[in-house]
Amino acid sequence: MIAPADLHTRLKPRLETRQRDEALYARAQREGLSELQARVLAGRLAGYSGEIEALVSPSLRHLAHPERLADGRRAAERIAQAVMEDEHIGILTDYDVDGITSHVVILRTLTELFGVPASRLHSLIGHRINDGYGISLPLVERTLGLTPRPSLVITADCGSSDEPRIARLKAEGIDVVVGDHHALPLEGPPPSAYACVNPTRDDCDYPDPTIAGCMVAWLTMSLTRQVLVEWGALAEATPKLSPWLSYVALGTVADCVSLGGSPANRAVVSQGLRLINRMDAACWRAMAERLGADSVPFDAETLAFQMGPRINARSRLDDPYAALHFMLAADDGVAQRHLEVLDQDNQSRKAIEAEMAEQAKALAQPQLADNAPVLVVFLEQGHAGVQGIVASRLVQAYGRPALVLTPAAQPGMLTGSGRSIEALHLRDALQRAHELAPQALPRFGGHRGAAGVGVPVEQREAFHAALRQAVSEQLGEMELYPRIPTDGELRADQLSLATLDELAALAPYGREFDAPLFEGDFLVESLRAVGAEGNHLMLELSREGIGLKAIWFRALTPGELPPFGLGTSLRCAYKLNRNRWRGRESLQLMIEHAEPLA
Repeated sequence: MIAPADLHTRLKPRLETRQRDEALYARAQREGLSELQARVLAGRLAGYSGEIEALVSPSLRHLAHPERLADGRRAAERIAQAVMEDEHIGILTDYDVDGITSHVVILRTLTELFGVPASRLHSLIGHRINDGYGISLPLVERTLGLTPRPSLVITADCGSSDEPRIARLKAEGIDVVVGDHHALPLEGPPPSAYACVNPTRDDCDYPDPTIAGCMVAWLTMSLTRQVLVEWGALAEATPKLSPWLSYVALGTVADCVSLGGSPANRAVVSQGLRLINRMDAACWRAMAERLGADSVPFDAETLAFQMGPRINARSRLDDPYAALHFMLAADDGVAQRHLEVLDQDNQSRKAIEAEMAEQAKALAQPQLADNAPVLVVFLEQGHAGVQGIVASRLVQAYGRPALVLTPAAQPGMLTGSGRSIEALHLRDALQRAHELAPQALPRFGGHRGAAGVGVPVEQREAFHAALRQAVSEQLGEMELYPRIPTDGELRADQLSLATLDELAALAPYGREFDAPLFEGDFLVESLRAVGAEGNHLMLELSREGIGLKAIWFRALTPGELPPFGLGTSLRCAYKLNRNRWRGRESLQLMIEHAEPLA
């Protein structure tokens, strides 16, 4: 066991300058990038040997043809057949942002481009608490109870691990076309599916396995359009699916797929943001009005931290259809009404999250004292919809993977969500835990950074032990603590809007291509607590005679006094931010971490 004083020292966040790929650093400068741009690129993409231009100048020409997706043609032909033969079609998607945006892409394509009447389409989105993830048994029963019953179900962002439920639908005469991007079971694609379009398949020739579920849906429906044109059922002049890339951009960013060495994801997000900022759809206009005039143009961070959480909050706490209706709203008034519901849910989610995170951190202390490589916390009264966020808070606080369990709707079962650190492939760890104790982990799925599990109540300790062993096997003797990776220091003359423009040229930023974070020493000239609970700090800092405004969100717990005062020298980790106010722009530092210099 680790003594409390030693534990506090071990868990103190550490600033660590990113290791950069020196060959990429030199190549980027030779190809015209500035030293700072090359530094940022080389600190994120170790081993990248592709075209630099494909990353820094994202273009849709970097998208591979959907024919290269295994089962892509088979899926498209089955959907095209259903369109031509007036079949009833079920659209079954996950309830998160990726699933909701996938749903919008499929629904709008079928109705607006292929002419399928809405009366022949059935939206099937599971309730997170009552139904659970994927093609759940309640969703299967709901599908079988429809009148008339669909003869085809198209999934998006789920289905790869749902063979038993797919087999049930097949036995009832319903074909299932699976569209997904989550890792497949070891035994491969579900054999009862009519087709399984998933870029992570071993036999898939698509060059980028990191694309989101909404992108898989977009590619599949694009190929379906091509098939319908080939078959003479659609005119050549039928519009393509390009406008729907706005939804794909949102789903891609919110689902935290790679924006690093993925020209496809970077192209989709860049083009999608251009479409979003035209403000053609009511959902984008309603969000812009909610956030204020200074929020436009939207960037990837707007999607990640403003739109994504609001849409996810609805599915975390309640029926997800309000999020779908918001995205599909035809006029501003309808969009604003649905956004108000999403906003209220997001506020509720924040309150629930704060309480659960406090409980989870308290329950994690004995495991931390035991230097556990993974934290597994059971919250008996916890809300299943907020598990993943709370797990993320544990990862941020303690620098190790974490999984949060709560009671499931199914008696005798627990449900859980986990989040990982860069060094650990979480889904692989769960696969290994399943091999060690199959009875303790009958159901799981996910990818490298995030995953979900189903655990029998009486097997909780066995699951914990198996996962701990699996994680230890991957991480070995690696020292675990909260790491804050930075891009090094900026000179005082680089603290300017011009530098921010220089960095913006590398956007979009996101998972595996984090926004630049720098470190440096500053003198505190003034500070005051702000925010409704007084938990944010507004500061004026100086360095080499240059004055700078800064904001540090969630720097304090409500009622807490700042741990430093005027005249203190701080070592800060910070981002550069463009502060817009009434049409004027100024530089502001966004403090991520700060501590007084000894």
